[in-house]
This record gives sequence, C-alpha cells and structure tokens, in this order.
Amino acid sequence: MKYRFKIKTLGVALMAVSILSSCTGDFDEINKDPNSLTEDQLDATLAGPAFASALYAGIHNGSYSSPGVDDQGTWGIATGILSSTFIHYLNCGYGTERNAFVNGYEGRGWTRFYTVAAPALANALKASETNAEATAILKIWKVFMYNQMVDAYGPIPYTQAGNGKESVPYDSVEFIYEDFFKLLDEANATLTSSSTATVASLAPNDRVYAGSVDKWRIFGNSMRLRLAMRISDKDPGKAKTQAEAAVAAGVMQTNDQSAYFKASNITPNNLNMIVNSWGYVMTASMESILVGYQDPRLEKWFAPLDATATTKVYRGNPVGGLEDQFGTTKFSAFNNDVLGNGAANTLSETKNIEIFMASENYLTRAEGALNGWNMGGDAKTLYETGIRLSLAQWNITDANVVNAYINGSTLPTLPNILTLYPTLDLQDIPVKLPVAWSSSVANQRTQIAVQKYLAVFPESWEAWADLRRSDAKVIYPVLNTDNPDAGVGKSLMKRIIYTTNEYSSNKAAVEDGIVKLGGADSGGTRLWWDTK
Repeated sequence: MKYRFKIKTLGVALMAVSILSSCTGDFDEINKDPNSLTEDQLDATLAGPAFASALYAGIHNGSYSSPGVDDQGTWGIATGILSSTFIHYLNCGYGTERNAFVNGYEGRGWTRFYTVAAPALANALKASETNAEATAILKIWKVFMYNQMVDAYGPIPYTQAGNGKESVPYDSVEFIYEDFFKLLDEANATLTSSSTATVASLAPNDRVYAGSVDKWRIFGNSMRLRLAMRISDKDPGKAKTQAEAAVAAGVMQTNDQSAYFKASNITPNNLNMIVNSWGYVMTASMESILVGYQDPRLEKWFAPLDATATTKVYRGNPVGGLEDQFGTTKFSAFNNDVLGNGAANTLSETKNIEIFMASENYLTRAEGALNGWNMGGDAKTLYETGIRLSLAQWNITDANVVNAYINGSTLPTLPNILTLYPTLDLQDIPVKLPVAWSSSVANQRTQIAVQKYLAVFPESWEAWADLRRSDAKVIYPVLNTDNPDAGVGKSLMKRIIYTTNEYSSNKAAVEDGIVKLGGADSGGTRLWWDTK
C-alpha cells in the first residue's frame, strides 16, 4: 500500500481539480504542467482546486469528465451496494443485500478514498499552511471525510496516511475520534475569532459553502454534535461535554445552513445518475414506514406501481431475497422527478448532493435532551422541529399536512409484497410506534431513530452508523444471509472488511489494525463505539 500524496499523486489530483474548477475559470490562471509540480510549488493558488477534488471525492462521487476522480461506479459500489443496501434505503439484488462481500466491492470506496480524496485534501492542507482560516475549514472537512471511513471499516491509516513508505500503520477508532474532537476544537477557535467572512483561496472552488467562514464553523460544530452522540454509549461523560459545547458554539438550525455539494455537468450527482439505471428500487422497510405513516415524502421519493391509478399503490422489495426469488414482480422505482435522471437527463447536473442536513441536528439534540444534556430545548420540541425541517427540505410546507404528520397516530404497515408472497418472513413489522410523540422515554428514543433514518435519506453512510449506534429496530432483518461469520447472520452489518490489497501490500499494518479492531476482520465485529 503506497499512498504517495506527493509528486505523482499531486499531478493526478490537480488534473482532476482543473476540470472540477472549470466552471469558475479560477484554475485556468494556473499555467503549469501538473505532472511537473513539486511539493514546494503547492502554494495558496492550488489550495482551492485541491479542495474541490477533496470535496467531491470525499463524498464518494465521481465523473467520467474528471480524470483521477473516477466514474460514478464508486458511488454505486461504495455507497449504493454497501451502506445504502445495508440499511434498506434501496435494493437492486446484489449479493450484499444478503450480507455478503462479493466481487471485491469492499475495496472500491477504500481505494478511491486513499488515492483521490485523501491526497487531494493533503495537498490542500499543504497549500494552505500560512492561511489559518483555510486550514481550519480543511480540518473540518478532514474530520467529515475520515469519519465516514473509520465508521465503515474501523481502524484505518490516518495519522501516517500518505507517508510514502512501504508500510502505513493503522490507528485505532478511539485514537482517531480523539483527534477528531481536537481538530474540531482548533477549527472552531480559529473561525470564531476570525474577522474574515470568506476564505478567498477556497471560495471559487468550494461547491458547498463558497468559502463562508460562518457556515463552515457551524458545519464543524454540527460534526462535533454528531460525533458526541456516536460515542454516547462508550463514553457518556465526554459525549455530554462535547455535545453541549457544540450546541453552545452553534450548530445548524435552518435548512439554508444544511450542507449540499452543488452539482454540475462536470460534477454530477451520482445517485441521480445511476439509481434507476442500475435497477435500484424501494425496499419493504421503507415502504412499511412511509406508507403506514402516510408520509408526504413518499410521493417525492418513490413512484407508485401505476401512476394513472386513482389510489396509488407502492411496493418495496424485501432485502435479502434469493436470486430471482421474485421473478418479474414490479417494485416501486425511485421518483424520476426527485431522485432519478429527471427531465432531459439533466437532474443529475442540477440536483445537489446531500451532505449534512440541519434536521439531523434537531433529532440528535432531542435524544441528547433525553440523556439529560443541555441541548437548548426540550426533547419533544426538538423532535418536532427536526421533522418540520426535513419535510420542508422536500418542499412539504403546507401547515395542515405538516401538523397532521407530526400528530399522526397511524402505524407502519405490512409490505405489499405479502399479497403476492404471503409466507415471507415479514409479519413482524419493525416499527410499532406512530409519529406522534410518545409518553414513554424508551419509545421516544425509537421515534427519534426512525425520524432520523428518514431525515438523513439519502445519505446512507451516516444513517448506517446511527442505526448501529442506537440499535433501534427500524428495518427488517434480511430474508436470507450468505454470510456465516459470527455477529452477521440476518442482522445489520456491523462494518466493511479490509481490502484484499491491504493483505498483500500492507500485511503487518492491517494485521495490527485487526488487533486494534478487537475482533475478526468480518462484517460482524462491532466498532469501538458500538457497544450494544
């Protein structure tokens, strides 16, 4: 494993970011051959283009138009076939729906992260060494990027990633989380005390917040709140301290503070490019919740079986079916007007990519309030505000509709597939609570988990981590499993296994990583923070 984030990698990354930045014209002023650049030429003029690449590849997206950033298959495999399938956001029949790691799928996201996203970020940090505000923003993005990877795999190369040596050591999850909080503390201190409104070196290439110091500061504190809740079972004292500090410093409170990557024809929304073309469909778990709750987001996300029918009928595919088990049965596709290819195949170029939604913060704060943390409000109000923001995100703003949903007493329903296959093991509906706030604290925690599951959609990396952390029963067990490893079976996958290449090129380090993992390199080994 040779992650050389220096001369050769720099050339690839800058070749990519030159295209990523083309819409601004900013990079055209840099009249240098990327492959001839040396590390001492990484000045502030290259910080923005490198950041552009780190942003796009850091959310596991790619484009044929962006050399070095890969194509949209990285999203399809790293996100679609893995995390999104694990948590039943979608399904398309790949072996991972039965909890199997097949065809090396576990390696695509890993490889693209360490050969594209991580080196681009390292280049941006090097180019920004004399710019405190830019460095602070890059630290925040580093936490976001690496958090997804450490929560997916467990111990990973972190402090010495890109050291150019034959062996790259793995850091433990606990150590990496400690460093995350340190980086976020440093970033918040810098950005809070800064008199700068916009970081000029990053702004033209920052397709999330256009270099806004305040918005990145709020994003960083929102990350701190997310991570605090993640460790709440492992280290409740530290979780409380970090969560309260995050809220006091200011987290996202409105949808205009939410983080999206602004898509373009050069940097398209990969989910929108391939979700229907790869055959992804609605799942039985999503159908059970959305149909049962009469959720107004249902018609935004999925298409009914017959769009011309007076009564709209939806059907979700049970995750974990055997190959061809359901034959030619029709399932609800993703709604083209919102998540598919869209009119004239342009939606992937205009539908921005969800990174971090403000609604998540309110739901996390609601759970924090149940923990006795000072979250700036009571649990019920925070819970309902989070729902309102999520609905508004999808342009559901009619007060009557919103209030009816929040006060809804209906329950999730049996999936439609049972009308065709009545013997399927789907009778035990996972969610047995309405949307309306319960009087039981235990039920309230489950309600928060369900609404966060819906609010985070379609950002499955975070949804997967939160379901593992909360252990809330939100989705069905898979119908069948192809994974005999202990701790897997038909349950929610606990992690992604390490890549084959790591065993061949970084053997001693990956074996040490497994020791730090504290269990077998399998999908059934819980991560450090996953205690239940």
